[in-house]
Amino acid sequence: MISEAKSIKLIKIYSYVCKNYDENYKYHCERFSNNKTPKFTDQEIISIYLFVVNEEKRFKLKDIHCFAKDYLLSWFPDLVGYAAFNNRINRLSSVLRQLAEDLIASFKPIDCSHENSVLDSMPIIVCSGKRKSKVASELVDKTYCSTKNMWYYGLKLHALSFKRPNKLPFPEQIHITNAAENDLNVFKNAWANIQNRNFFGDKIYSDKQFFWELKNQNNSTMYTPVKDIKGQSQWEKNFDKAYNELFSKAVSSIRQPIESFFNWLIEKTDIQKASKVRSTKGLLVHVYGKLAAAFIYLIF
Repeated sequence: MISEAKSIKLIKIYSYVCKNYDENYKYHCERFSNNKTPKFTDQEIISIYLFVVNEEKRFKLKDIHCFAKDYLLSWFPDLVGYAAFNNRINRLSSVLRQLAEDLIASFKPIDCSHENSVLDSMPIIVCSGKRKSKVASELVDKTYCSTKNMWYYGLKLHALSFKRPNKLPFPEQIHITNAAENDLNVFKNAWANIQNRNFFGDKIYSDKQFFWELKNQNNSTMYTPVKDIKGQSQWEKNFDKAYNELFSKAVSSIRQPIESFFNWLIEKTDIQKASKVRSTKGLLVHVYGKLAAAFIYLIF
């Protein structure tokens, strides 16, 4: 049994999933076999996953299924065994991706700034760089993470987020790439057409020529901490030192909330650790399922 408050949340999640599944998501996983209407429905699987990750902080599929079997069987009497549950949830990776995108797009807070955005990326680690990953080889890649001082195989989550006063930023767009993808390339391919915007990023986004052209074309400006110029003399560095330090500190203070957002996402879903996934679909479920669970938390 679960408490009344949790029961109400489960009902809300299930109602939201059912409504949107019937209107849209069913087309992302439509069946054409004789078993196209199983007793244990896709809506029930998604609701269990979102509720247990969100409310019980159980992040592994085995633990999610065990909790459902122990405490939610009266709610979902047709619950299947773990192996079948695992196979079924892996079939729903495209549904979870669409669900995560819809949650981000549909529930944007009213205090989001449309003039100032912060952006950064975080690693999703499948395994350390000491051994080659055997999971989702077509998706993952090896790279170095300076913040963790480690080589790893995995993905990278890129977030462009609306700045909000005294609150965590809210993502405008999220992109998932292989780990080796350069953050600046992602910006150029995905967000360079945004107009009338101030972007605040770290030094990886430094490209004076590109952002000078962006300013002229779209009236958008990228602010980053000052990056040392190769070949610059010590006299030149000392001449601009005070200004550069103050400017870099100001930019870093503005973009700091994006790091807090990533920390919140990790705390709520443990999305950064993907070492237990065993397939490409499992990795996609891990990423998009955890994103959906995080933003369901903001709604209910």
